[in-house]
Amino acid sequence: MASKAEVGAYLRQGLRDLWYPVVASWEVSSAPLGITRLGENIVLWRDAQGQVHALEDRCPHRGARLSMGWNLGDRVACWYHGVEVGTDGVVKDVPAVNTCPLVGAKCIRSYPVQERHGAVFLYFAASEQSEATELTLPAELEDTEQYSHFLCTAAWKCGYEYAIDNVMDPMHGAYLHAASHSMADGDRSAEMQIVPTNHGFLFEKTGQRGVNFDWVEFGHSGTFWLRLSIPYRQQFGPGGPFWIVGLVVPVDEHHCRVFFWRIRKVQGWQRDTWRFMYRNRLEKLHWEVLEQDRLILEGMAADARDHEFLYAHDAGLTRVRRIMQKMAQAQLEQRAKALAEKEGTPA
Repeated sequence: MASKAEVGAYLRQGLRDLWYPVVASWEVSSAPLGITRLGENIVLWRDAQGQVHALEDRCPHRGARLSMGWNLGDRVACWYHGVEVGTDGVVKDVPAVNTCPLVGAKCIRSYPVQERHGAVFLYFAASEQSEATELTLPAELEDTEQYSHFLCTAAWKCGYEYAIDNVMDPMHGAYLHAASHSMADGDRSAEMQIVPTNHGFLFEKTGQRGVNFDWVEFGHSGTFWLRLSIPYRQQFGPGGPFWIVGLVVPVDEHHCRVFFWRIRKVQGWQRDTWRFMYRNRLEKLHWEVLEQDRLILEGMAADARDHEFLYAHDAGLTRVRRIMQKMAQAQLEQRAKALAEKEGTPA
C-alpha cells in the first residue's frame, strides 16, 4: 500500500483515469500547440477535417518538442530532423534516411480526445491497461436547446486541489464576494448538510435556497465537475437562476487551469437578450468575482493544507478529499501491479 506521502505527491500532479478540459476550442488551430497538463508535455493540432489530436510532445528521435514542428494533417513533423509521427503515436516516416527501424513503431503516447461545449477534453490514463471511460456532463451543459452558456477559462498559480476546495466551500460567498452583484444577500452563518446525488453529493446550507451561493454539487461521471446556482435579480435579464459548471485541470503541482461554464435557461428571443446582456454588462462583473477567488488562492502558501484547522463548514471539501485519496491509492496500486507484471516480479 502506498504511503500517505506517496498518495499526496501523486494527487498534487493530478488523478488519472479521468477526462480533463485542457484548452478552449478556439486555442487549437492548424499550427501545433504545446501545453503542459498533469505534469505531461502534450502537443495538440487539428487535421484537415478540423478534428483535434493529442500526442506526447516529444520526438522519439532526439526528444525535441513536436509542437515546434509542422502540421501534416494526419501527423506532425519534427522541426529538428523532420521525423513524422501519426495521431496514434506511431512513426510514419523518417525522411532523412531511406530505411529506419523507427518507422512503424509506436514510440510516444497518444491521448483520447473529445471536443465538448467549446473545450478540448483529454483522457489521462493511470496505466497502459486503462481504457477511456464515458464522459457525462451536467444537463445544464448538455441540453443546448434549453440552456445557453459561455465558457470562461483562466490560468491560476495554485495547485488544482485548492481550486476544487474553493468551489466546495459555499460559505465563502457571503464573505469574499459580499460586495458582488449576485452574492450580497444571505446569512453569514449557516448549518450545513450533505445530500447524496446520482453522481456524487450536494453540500448545502440548510434552510437557505435562492439567496446566495447556497449549495454546490460534486459530480464524478468520467470527470470531476462542480455545479452550483446563484439567484439573479430581474434586472440582470431573463432565465432564472444563474448556473455555473466548473472543472479544474492541473498543469503541475503549483499551477492549474480553471474552466467555468456560465449558464442560463433561456430560449428564443430571451436567449438573444441574455447573451447580449452578458457580453455587454455581466461578463465584467463575473470576472471580478473570479479574480477575488484567484487572489485568495494564489496568496496561500503551497503547503497551506498542512496547517489547516477545519470545522463543520468544511465537510464538503473533506469528503471530496477522501474520495480523491481513495482513488489515488487505488491507481498507485494499479500501477505497481502493472509494473510488477511487466517485470515478472511479485506485486
